[in-house]
Amino acid sequence: MTSPLTGSLAGAVRPALDGASVAGLVPALLGVNDAVWIPEPAREAEAVVLFVLDGLGWNALQEHAADMPELSTMVGGAITTVTPATTASALTSIATGLAPAQHGILGYRMLVGGEVLNTLRWTVYGGGRPPDPFDVQRHTAFLGRSVPVVTKTEFRNTGFTQAHLRGGKFVGWHTTAALVELCAREIEAGERLVYTYYPGIDSIAHEFGLRDRVWSRELRAADAIVGQLLDVLPQRTALLVTADHGQVHLERDSWIPIPELGAMTTAMAGDGRFRYLYARKGANRELLAAAREQLGDRAWVWSRGEVLDEGLLGTGATGSIPGRLGDVVLAAREPIAFVDPALPNEVQLRSGHGSLTPDEMLVPLVAAYGRAPN
Repeated sequence: MTSPLTGSLAGAVRPALDGASVAGLVPALLGVNDAVWIPEPAREAEAVVLFVLDGLGWNALQEHAADMPELSTMVGGAITTVTPATTASALTSIATGLAPAQHGILGYRMLVGGEVLNTLRWTVYGGGRPPDPFDVQRHTAFLGRSVPVVTKTEFRNTGFTQAHLRGGKFVGWHTTAALVELCAREIEAGERLVYTYYPGIDSIAHEFGLRDRVWSRELRAADAIVGQLLDVLPQRTALLVTADHGQVHLERDSWIPIPELGAMTTAMAGDGRFRYLYARKGANRELLAAAREQLGDRAWVWSRGEVLDEGLLGTGATGSIPGRLGDVVLAAREPIAFVDPALPNEVQLRSGHGSLTPDEMLVPLVAAYGRAPN
């Protein structure tokens, strides 16, 4: 049977959910799945620190190699993130080892129980009571192991942390010096896998874009953290660095209003570059046709059924999960994003992600042994 998306994925990077993708990292590191695609230092080391640099795409690392000498000399290459290429979905896939269709966190914002849930802030539009994190995402992190999670202290009690890091051993940091030291202490205590997360690259990209000097300065700062970790980790331990997604630069006029399509919806969600449109009753076909006519030359435009049938978010979506996806999905091909009137401040973002372009979908997976004596 011919796929409904045959011929419509030109230029897209499909997530390698059965191989080298962020969703496969934890199962491979824990010995559940084949680890042949993991860089050699992480395969052979006695212990591994898995370091997630939010927002660092593989293409950005290649283009800014001079700013990131530590990362640029590590062993490895590019793997894919998941679809949508966004923090909430990808971090949940890293932690659980599952595709978004399986764990159910389908983006930055999604429709849950008839309300749009902001998954990172764990709030619902209009200020109502958000759902219990367990009811949205029920899988434990790290295949049920109590893996140390070295991340920002302020994330400790958030709904998103409860949803995607359930079962992990939370170890909070306030500064990057503490991040480095706490990772070293967990390894010294005998931990075989430590997970750590740094959000700075993504935060700077969204605020300043990818063409401001502060972007290059932040890349150098993140690379310095990598060097500090290598300096304190013993030679029997490997540092394995990856990311949840890459970035696309957005100008002020990159944000495209879609009021004609909005008139056919009850809500919008997703990310600006992977926008979900929820159709008014009986308007699904009309909305899809109008979206293809208006935006088909600038975006991949799919129905919910096409996305699920093609497995772009993985397979096995059950229960309420399919309904969290928009009736129509707009995945930007050009460096643009689509305005959601319910989130007016989103248009201030100077970078975006979520779609299937190489800049967003390809992320590094590089490793090196620690440099401190064993």
